[in-house]
Amino acid sequence: MANLSNKKVALLTEEGFEQVELTSPKEALEAAGATVHIISPKSGKIKAWDKTDWGIEVDVDKVLTDVSPDDYDALVLPGGVLNPDKLRQNKDAVAFVSAFLDEGKPVAAICHGPQLLIETGMISGRKLTSFPSLQTDLTNAGAEWVDEEVVVDNGLVTSRTPADLDAFNRKTIEEIGEGLHE
Repeated sequence: MANLSNKKVALLTEEGFEQVELTSPKEALEAAGATVHIISPKSGKIKAWDKTDWGIEVDVDKVLTDVSPDDYDALVLPGGVLNPDKLRQNKDAVAFVSAFLDEGKPVAAICHGPQLLIETGMISGRKLTSFPSLQTDLTNAGAEWVDEEVVVDNGLVTSRTPADLDAFNRKTIEEIGEGLHE
């Protein structure tokens, strides 16, 4: 497994993220040596969604308006239905994600997380996966949607559901270890 001790990873989220889709990648990245910051438009604490009800609260490390994509080597976007729907309406969040894609930095999105990628206008021609309900939206945005546990397209890592987290985490760490993708 790649040693990410010199890497900083932004984990962008809002309230209503799927709990395990934040905690599992964060733990895996930290175990690989990365510094991970939970970034949100809100300060303080934000609440997770845990399958069928509200879950844990996590501390926000940095407020979105106080950080720059230049501060980070990679970006992780957890799913949950509420989280990406809020973020995709936030111009700062869309600009933040767009900068990572534009610069070829690794971006990893799971479940409903790819919904935010649509707003960037930068996924046309990219191969990816997501929670099945986003297939039509992603296809309409020009992406090639496939039903696989993890898909990597030039530094863009996507997965379908929490069941895919082991493969998602493994590929995310691998892509961050490789660095920029031109």
